[in-house]
Amino acid sequence: MTVDEQLRVFCRDTVDCIDEADLEQKLARSLKEKKPLKIKYGADPSSPHLHLGHTVPLRKLRAIQELGHQIIFLIGDFTARIGDPSQQYQTRPKLGRSEIAKNAKTYQEQVFRILDRKRTKVVYNSAWLDNLKPDDFLSLMSQYTVARILERDDFSRRYKDKKPITLLEFMYPLLQGYDSVELKSDVELGGTDQKFNLLVGRELQRLWNQEPQVVLTLPILEGTDGERKMSKSLGNAIGLEDTPTNMFGGLMSIPDKLIARYFRYLTDTDEKELKALEGGLESGKLHPRKEKARLANCLVSMYHGAGEAARAEAEFDRVFKSGDLPDEIQEYRVKEMKMDLVSLLAKVGLAESKGAARRLIQQGAVEVDRRLEKEPTAVILLNEPRLIRCGKRKFARVSGVTHD
Repeated sequence: MTVDEQLRVFCRDTVDCIDEADLEQKLARSLKEKKPLKIKYGADPSSPHLHLGHTVPLRKLRAIQELGHQIIFLIGDFTARIGDPSQQYQTRPKLGRSEIAKNAKTYQEQVFRILDRKRTKVVYNSAWLDNLKPDDFLSLMSQYTVARILERDDFSRRYKDKKPITLLEFMYPLLQGYDSVELKSDVELGGTDQKFNLLVGRELQRLWNQEPQVVLTLPILEGTDGERKMSKSLGNAIGLEDTPTNMFGGLMSIPDKLIARYFRYLTDTDEKELKALEGGLESGKLHPRKEKARLANCLVSMYHGAGEAARAEAEFDRVFKSGDLPDEIQEYRVKEMKMDLVSLLAKVGLAESKGAARRLIQQGAVEVDRRLEKEPTAVILLNEPRLIRCGKRKFARVSGVTHD
């Protein structure tokens, strides 16, 4: 592919490219010398499970990989001991080495459902950070001032609100940046919440007399609540390891405003079709529920196969279209347009108390729109009726009251 064609692949749907002239120059040299660029992507194994939000950068990496460039998948087993402070309002709990190692193994198993294993180099930053001496750390710390570090929005907010910030957290951007020095990366890719850290890497490379890396940032995907970023801890995630039925049901539960966004960042839909989808949804020519089903079928097929997708859709239809439910299901209208699942179960009487609701969820006895919910903190949108099953025999349809 030409430089311009490659540029379009690199920059499509990105938020930042810092900067495009540097990237163009690197790509031109890469073509001339027939030498692939080193594309760095780092992930701290702070959780064993990946969700659809994680696939946004991974899919971009796969597209770049197919251009012939070298993907360096960096597992931050050292930096995970600190905990990435990006977008955090309080200090993260520290993880032990054994837990990090276990999570890292699970990460790789899931990552290679998207990336080409043969064309991906996996590295651990403990390989060099464990070997830094006190003098090395002091030299690294001298490259940045406290004032510069406090320019980060999350640090600035916590400092203003008198929330604790450890000196260790101040080190995190510098250590992530030093990874780029060690790897001599040409491009580093991450979410918009990583922008500060990625730019630190660019600056440190200059200080080490290296050509600075190009920074590419991608948007953070919202979860099923339609507002907060997708996260297992927030209970709004659709996991890569979810069963086909749960993945299908989770996608059917997203708010309408996310349909086109999910198609854009989670599928291979081309720009022409995306524009038609956005226009059709806005004008009312396309029915949101039908488009959600198409999205769900596409993604379940991608990660579980077409056969499983067909079975998941048939199961969903069996419940919602064939009426394979109790003859009478109690209907509830609540004043709120969204509620956490524990409060919702207690409010409509599907559980005797919030404590009982929490136990039922943790036992795997609660489904929302035929999707098993395991997170008590999951936020349920009530912009349309939700079918809730609690235990084997308790059903309810719950919706919120709109206030015009």
